[in-house]
Amino acid sequence: MSIELPHLYSGKVRDLYDAGSDRLLMVATDRLSIFDVILPSPVPDKGRVLTAISSYWFEATSDLIDNHVIAVDPSGFPEGVGPEFAGRATLVERTTPVRMECIARGYLFGGAWKEYSGSTTVQGRSMPSGLLEASELPEPIFTPTTKPDFGHDMPMTDAEAIELVGEDRFEEIRSVTLAVYARGAAMAKERGIILADTKLEFGLRPDGSLLLIDEVLTPDSSRYWPGESYAPGGSPPSFDKQYVRDHYLAIGWNQEPPAPPVPSEVIEGTRGRYIEAYERLTGLRFSDWYGG
Repeated sequence: MSIELPHLYSGKVRDLYDAGSDRLLMVATDRLSIFDVILPSPVPDKGRVLTAISSYWFEATSDLIDNHVIAVDPSGFPEGVGPEFAGRATLVERTTPVRMECIARGYLFGGAWKEYSGSTTVQGRSMPSGLLEASELPEPIFTPTTKPDFGHDMPMTDAEAIELVGEDRFEEIRSVTLAVYARGAAMAKERGIILADTKLEFGLRPDGSLLLIDEVLTPDSSRYWPGESYAPGGSPPSFDKQYVRDHYLAIGWNQEPPAPPVPSEVIEGTRGRYIEAYERLTGLRFSDWYGG
């Protein structure tokens, strides 16, 4: 790929480029990570799907919180960005990231289920007894985690999160996270899809105002289940990377790098699930998105 902007950073999935004093070009690649490890094989079109879904949800939640998006249309990109970035790049405001991952959970799954099954709590919060894996929670909950540059995210208590960002900012972030989750869950439900949980990230403008950044309600950052096949008591079919997680859990990988190769059928299945998620959630054709 050709780009003449200075490269600043590469994360697990996204690459950042300097697009000016107050702007960044954020590029979603086809890399796939699970358990905080980048897998050896990319998923074709994944970066475009993530950008397309994020664009849809940034717009759909813009009345709840401002976001960092300036342009997804390639005509709005600075000079020096090649045409192959169309559909996978977003021009965004430069912010100071809040060093906390902000998770809203409406269902008992993943790390929450693992904790609950041994203690009937989720991140220290008491839950009703008798819930099954993938059961709907009595109400959505906010469960923040650390955001380290390397290694695994770790659960945070509310007190730890308040110590990190301050009480007023914590309440603002918690409220917005739950509001975005509620909006996404309600809209997904209209399309026959369950939004089980999601992870959001926030940044600060120089004036201290809060922005929604990075990605929002994508299959990378969220768990989506088809409503027609949902049943508690196991791992439901999904439109997200749980499909890949389940493969690696089944083969007994120790979740430390390097990861074993990704079978071609898992790559193809993941691509299909991500595209289906976009089309079902938005009602749009993926082939019409930039770069198609």
